[in-house]
Amino acid sequence: MTEQATPEPIVPDSEHRGLIARLPQVPRDLAMLARFDRPIGWWLLFWPCTWGVWLAGGGLQIALVAWMLLGSIAMRGAGCVYNDIVDADLDRQVARTASRPVASGRISAKLAWIWLLALCAVGLVVLLQLRWQAQVVALGSIALVIAYPFMKRITWWPQAWLGLVFTWGAPTGWVAMRSDRLDVLAALYGGAILWCIAYDTIYALQDREDDALVGIRSSALRLGGHVKAGVALFYGGAVALWALAFWLLRHDWIALLALIPAAAHLSWQVATLDERDPTNPLTRFRANRFAGALMAAACFVVGSS
Repeated sequence: MTEQATPEPIVPDSEHRGLIARLPQVPRDLAMLARFDRPIGWWLLFWPCTWGVWLAGGGLQIALVAWMLLGSIAMRGAGCVYNDIVDADLDRQVARTASRPVASGRISAKLAWIWLLALCAVGLVVLLQLRWQAQVVALGSIALVIAYPFMKRITWWPQAWLGLVFTWGAPTGWVAMRSDRLDVLAALYGGAILWCIAYDTIYALQDREDDALVGIRSSALRLGGHVKAGVALFYGGAVALWALAFWLLRHDWIALLALIPAAAHLSWQVATLDERDPTNPLTRFRANRFAGALMAAACFVVGSS
C-alpha cells in the first residue's frame, strides 16, 4: 500500500492571538480585515516615515513620529480593506487568503466600505498635523494606492508598484521637515523601493502555486528559480542607494558605517532564505521590521551628526 505524502502546511493569513482573539465575531473580523492582527504591515509602512524625518536632521521629532505611526496603522488598515474588497474573487481561489472576512462572506462589501472610510478619517486627522507641503506629498500617493490591487493582473512586477506605495512615507517624512536636498531624498526613496520589492518578493513565495493557477502575477513567479539572486540584487541596490543618500548629505565615509547593521541583516535574510520551507519566507519577510529599525537608527545618526 502506497503512503500518501503529507501536504505542506498552509501558513495562515491571519492569526487569532491576544486581544484580537477575545473580540466578538464582527469586531474581530473588522480587525482582521485591517490586519490589526498582523502588525508587520504597519511597521513596514512606518519605518520609511522615520527615515525621511530623521535623515532630514530635525532630531527625534517625537510628536511628528507618533502621528506618523498612527497614520501608518490607519492607512495600512485602509489599504488592506480596499485590497480585500477589490480582490475578493481572487482571494477565494487562494488557500492562504480564502478565509479573509470579505472573501469568505463574513463581512459584507457595504460594511467593508464603511470601515474603510472610518480608517481614512483617522488618516485625515493625521494628515492635518503636517505642514501643507507634506500634505500635498502624502495626498499624491492616493492614485498609486487605488491602482495597486490591479497591478497583479497586468504586470509580473506588482511588487515594484507596491514599492512606490508602501515607502511613500520617506518623501512625506522628509518634506514634513524640509523641502530642499531632493537629491538626497531621491536616493533614499529609490533605496526604499528596492527594499520593498525584495521583501515582498520573499512574501510572494508563499503563494506561487496558487497564484500560477488563478492567473495572479508576481515577481516571485517571474524570477522562477532565481528568486534568491533577485532578492540579493534588490537588497544590494537598496543599500547602495541608501549609501548614496548618506554620502550626498554628508560627504563623509564614516557616515556610511551606520549602514553596516542594516546591510548585515539583509545579507542574513538572503543567506538563510529557503524557498522549500513553507514557513521560512514568512519569517524572513517579517524580519524586515528589524531591518527597517536598523535603517531608522542609521538615518538618525547620520541626520543628527
